[in-house]
Amino acid sequence: MITALLLLAACHQSYEETKSQKRMSRQEAQKKDSAALKVAVMPTLDCLPLYVAEHYQLYDTLRGGVRLKFYMAQMDCDTALERGRVEGMVTDLVRAKRLEMRGMKLRYPTVTNAHWQLVANRNARVRQLKQLDDKMVAMTRFSATDLLTDRVIDSVKLDKDRVYKVQINDLSVRLLMLQNNEMDALWLMEPQATAARTMKHGVVYDTQKEDVQLGVLAFNEKEMRHQERGKQLELFVEAYNQACDSINKYGVRHYRDLIVKRCKMKANLVDSLPKNIKYVRARGPREQDVALVEKWLGIKKKEK
Repeated sequence: MITALLLLAACHQSYEETKSQKRMSRQEAQKKDSAALKVAVMPTLDCLPLYVAEHYQLYDTLRGGVRLKFYMAQMDCDTALERGRVEGMVTDLVRAKRLEMRGMKLRYPTVTNAHWQLVANRNARVRQLKQLDDKMVAMTRFSATDLLTDRVIDSVKLDKDRVYKVQINDLSVRLLMLQNNEMDALWLMEPQATAARTMKHGVVYDTQKEDVQLGVLAFNEKEMRHQERGKQLELFVEAYNQACDSINKYGVRHYRDLIVKRCKMKANLVDSLPKNIKYVRARGPREQDVALVEKWLGIKKKEK
């Protein structure tokens, strides 16, 4: 009985020690995560400079480091920023400006090379924009894809009530719906657009051919006003520029393994990516793009 009691006491002590160690580990992890600059990203090529910087440890000069938080939908990135789970996000001007309209001041250290393609299902018999009449288009409300859908409709003078906007936020779901012939047309970024093209679906609109730049990196201005966070952002931008220079020098396909891992893309599709993808060093959004977005959001507000 004495031996049994001693064993029981030892086990209890061991359990309490293990529990205490786990609690301390969690607290330490939370402390490190709180000190880090956290950025919401998605499996798209406009985020590639962030992935490259992380891979080559260019963020190591940052006090606290950088944590990339992965999401499959822009709305999830918005929510993470609003709830303080991240300090910044890769997004588009429409999403960002709408957040500002709701009271969150943002800082834009740089635009991204984000562009969107409107891909038509090969079975939908859509070869021209005017053939979108009575068709479904997958997009995200109050985002660049929403604005671009209206822009396309207006360009060919279609009845807005005859083009059905379907909100599909998750990128993987959107691509799957194309594969399953559940959608007539949908907006995709790279590398998802390349995946769609290799399945013989056609592109009927490409923002690369238009003078519009809507991709941005946005950070919570309130957080960035703190001296430590402001310094972190400066160092983050330096690392971002180095990553852009590296990608432009060696080409996107040089980072095949990184794209496969972060963008959930099959290795054989990386060779099908456009060769001319370039990344610009950090610079703020253009006034003309900000004006375009604010005008569109103003129209949407009046329509409510």
